[in-house]
Amino acid sequence: MRRLSGLKSQVEQWRDLERETHSLTGLVDLSMTEGDHSLAESLEQEIDALARRLDQLEGQLVLRGEYDERDAILAIHAGAGGTESQDWVQMLLRMYLRWAERHDYQSKVLEISPGEEAGIKSVLVELTGDFVYGHLKAERGVHRLVRLSPFDASHLRHTSFALVEVLPQAEEDMEITVNPEDLRIDVFRASGPGGQHMQKSATAVRVTHLPTEIVVSCQNERSQFQNKETALKILRARLIERELEKRREERAKLKGEHLPAEWGNQIRSYILHPYKLVKDHRTEYENTDPEAVLDGQLDDFIQAYLRSTVGEVDRA
Repeated sequence: MRRLSGLKSQVEQWRDLERETHSLTGLVDLSMTEGDHSLAESLEQEIDALARRLDQLEGQLVLRGEYDERDAILAIHAGAGGTESQDWVQMLLRMYLRWAERHDYQSKVLEISPGEEAGIKSVLVELTGDFVYGHLKAERGVHRLVRLSPFDASHLRHTSFALVEVLPQAEEDMEITVNPEDLRIDVFRASGPGGQHMQKSATAVRVTHLPTEIVVSCQNERSQFQNKETALKILRARLIERELEKRREERAKLKGEHLPAEWGNQIRSYILHPYKLVKDHRTEYENTDPEAVLDGQLDDFIQAYLRSTVGEVDRA
């Protein structure tokens, strides 16, 4: 029913665009026939707006992956660079939260590990909305930052790395089944701030999936039950990603390609010094306004990546 509702919505958007196009075409023809150029500026604005909507709808057509229409779990981990990289994780977290706000997606921080001096070591975020995973999967990989360090007394240029993972949200009735006998569940006291309740009670939960040795922990919620449910949700998402990775490896073997490890192979560089540039190394798409990109204006990068993978989706 959810898929049917989504398809109906897409069809209606295309029909609305078709009706508006016919109406606008009539106005343009009328203006040219009567030689009335007073509406030219207004018509140009409406045509531009219509072209932007068409571009957005065409962008949705490439979202045909098995899990593209689902919600997503976003994970960001600090890489080489110490405090610099931990600060970079915090900057990326803000970037993705701002991107979510621009699209009216709901976001919730599931787990966060603060840095020792500043920033964040790692963070897990749940993002809810139409085709969140389909869009965010373009962000998987290593992100590289080059800037003058605010943590260096000499104010030297530093390079930082962070790994971004994007997992599709598991649905309750999906084919991924977690056998309770395959789980080891440990409870412990939550660490860090959270009030007396979290400090005195063993509310934090660590779930180990024995067949795959995947370990997930959660301590953000106030109750042990809530933390367990959140941890299981993350575990199911990681099992889906594991299955998707197997399929990608199988397709790569069939094509005779070597599949390199993601870590250490940056997909995008954000350069703030000595010049300003954000460049995606997979599509060669560039933007000379990194401040805007870091404020959540990611759509052009996401669309460039999705359009570049259309052939791969068709072959898959």
